[in-house]
Amino acid sequence: MNTLIAIGVLAVLVLIAEIINLRKMVIPMTVIGLLGILGYTVCNISVVEAYYNNMFVSTRFSNAFSSLFIALTIFIVALSNDFYKNEFTKIADYVSLKLFLLMGAICMVSFGNMAMFFLGLEILSITLYILCGADRKNIKSNESAMKYFLLGSFASGIVLFGIALIYGATGSFDIAQISNIAVSTSLPVWYALGATMIIIGMLFKVAAVPFHFWAPDVYQGAPTLTTTIMSTLVKVTAIATLYKISVNLLHQMPESYMNALIFITIITLTVGNIMAIRQDNMKRLLAYSGISHAGFMMMALTALGSASPNLFYYATAYSFAGMAAFTVLMAVCKNNEDELISSFDGLGKRNPLMAIVLSIALLSMGGIPVFAGFFGKFFLFSQAIQNGYITLVIFGVINSFISIYYYLKVIIRMFANYEETNREKLAVPALYSIIGTIAAAIIIVVGLFPSLLLNLFN
Repeated sequence: MNTLIAIGVLAVLVLIAEIINLRKMVIPMTVIGLLGILGYTVCNISVVEAYYNNMFVSTRFSNAFSSLFIALTIFIVALSNDFYKNEFTKIADYVSLKLFLLMGAICMVSFGNMAMFFLGLEILSITLYILCGADRKNIKSNESAMKYFLLGSFASGIVLFGIALIYGATGSFDIAQISNIAVSTSLPVWYALGATMIIIGMLFKVAAVPFHFWAPDVYQGAPTLTTTIMSTLVKVTAIATLYKISVNLLHQMPESYMNALIFITIITLTVGNIMAIRQDNMKRLLAYSGISHAGFMMMALTALGSASPNLFYYATAYSFAGMAAFTVLMAVCKNNEDELISSFDGLGKRNPLMAIVLSIALLSMGGIPVFAGFFGKFFLFSQAIQNGYITLVIFGVINSFISIYYYLKVIIRMFANYEETNREKLAVPALYSIIGTIAAAIIIVVGLFPSLLLNLFN
């Protein structure tokens, strides 16, 4: 709870800094503040405590994911300095929105009461609607915000209706009480209906098939830094929340319900990868790639209650790979109207560091050994096999090979020969190079030493 309060205070201080005309202090102050909050959260990762009649519950699961969210926000805030340099007068607004979004994400993984869960969901969603439409003069940004607002509102409404049905069936908003009642008591049919509606709403936030149609258009139209947030922080928040809700609500669901979730996982893997092959826009490629990675992370649902370490490991590997990839995307395509894959042609000679960073990110996403993405998939596959989901693992392996194809397509274009007209060096802000390098280094270190993350749950 102290973590949440500290982030809220930091967000208010950012807005005060704007009022007293200390704009240049906003980003350094925010990064230093978040580093301190991250240190505090990591040091207290084993603390299990409930606050305010179980509204907010601190556990190893919630503290580990909160630490990941804070780390990702540090990267995002640091990137904001250059990304918003043409709108620096509004920098406090953008940074404070990102901090409020972080508060919503932490509420979503730390809730002990359905009211807190929905509050966190709405804080996260509303700030994203604003950030998607932040580029007011760009029609694509306006379209992105409107699409996400309309569809996201429907998804939130479905979640809220599901919460109401569960309250009607159990007489409680407390997630622990609901879980105990579901285990020990025969509940009416609207309990299952309510649980289904909440799961569907979260599958929309995850962008799982068939609730994925919004993702490519919204990702492409939103400002690239906002797309980075949606592809990393928001996606892993939604996955972690879906896992936590499933652990607590799915006790009375028939076996066919789990089979339906497995089917959704398989089509999410397959559709995301097949559609990614056809893309010539890097943002859309990463959007469809993110859909397939949502499918990989949904494999954790095959081992509810015991897959927390593996899910956290995969979420960390994916989110830092995504952070590295989008950092390079912003560096390469900052002056381009469209983020075409052709923009990366010859990047290996135009800026070798950025090419290496993107290669590490894509190879990790593809599941190539040594990198963290390989071990993330290995752990989830192993757990699914232990629980008897052989077919799911077969589809997972096939889709991993498919993803390697389109990732290698980008890597080959970066290191292939390039034309005379494309010989100029690519100048990249130092901060982009630093952030991309750190993210790539994390991918390698976590891949070489998986126990660094897995031991957090012991």
